[in-house]
Amino acid sequence: MSAISVGQAAVLGVVEGVTEFLPVSSTGHLKITEGLMHIPVDDQSVVGFSAVIQVGAIAAVLVYFFKDIKRIVSAWFRGLTHKEERYHHDYKFAWWVIYATIPIVLVGLAAKPLIDGPLASLWVVAGSLIVGSGVMWCADQMGRHKRGEDDTSFKDAMLVGCSQILALLFPGFSRSGATMSTALILDLDRVAATRLSFFLGIPALTGAGIYELKDALGAGVGAAPLAVGTIVSFVVAYASIAWLLKFVAKHSFNAFVLYRIVIGLAVFGLLATGTINA
Repeated sequence: MSAISVGQAAVLGVVEGVTEFLPVSSTGHLKITEGLMHIPVDDQSVVGFSAVIQVGAIAAVLVYFFKDIKRIVSAWFRGLTHKEERYHHDYKFAWWVIYATIPIVLVGLAAKPLIDGPLASLWVVAGSLIVGSGVMWCADQMGRHKRGEDDTSFKDAMLVGCSQILALLFPGFSRSGATMSTALILDLDRVAATRLSFFLGIPALTGAGIYELKDALGAGVGAAPLAVGTIVSFVVAYASIAWLLKFVAKHSFNAFVLYRIVIGLAVFGLLATGTINA
């Protein structure tokens, strides 16, 4: 019997699609939802399922930013064979994304037992939601929002890329929240910070999904729930991306900060009363 039903997979696909790119922690929300549905959050197949359906959200990024990605990838290939193309920002940016992904891959492989075990606890999720809120609020206040996407540098990409490790180790901190906050501290404007977060998430999340696929299929989640969860997350994530880019162009991150605090406190309350298991 599958550890996750098709109906549960659809619900989790919606949660993944809505929260993957919002700075509210998709991993945290998935674990909270799994807890409410009495799905064991530390089960290996469940952890694998959560990583695999992220691929649906990443596919939404690939479709939404297809023209940008095509331009960047084309510049990278041209630069491999034509020296004059290597001064183009898109060529350099492609390499920056590759370099910035290496730290999270190394940490992810080295710390996998902790990530799938003790750090998967909902106590960690609740605490990370609240702590991450403070970081996000400070970053939004500190940042001068004066630099656009064309002003990004290798240093920016590496620092923002490395910040993904926080979300990897502390589910609830939010990969989007960590990357956007770091970009804001580096004085990027909110739209540039959000777009950089999207691009840096593509290789990391795609790699995680492919790596976990064998565990999800081999340890108790059937192909049907995986397919449903991934497709639903794609559709919902596409709409979420479009909404977020419009929102950050005119608003601060304060609404997300407040939301994270409320959810974190609510999870602490549910855990303390035994309504959900850690």
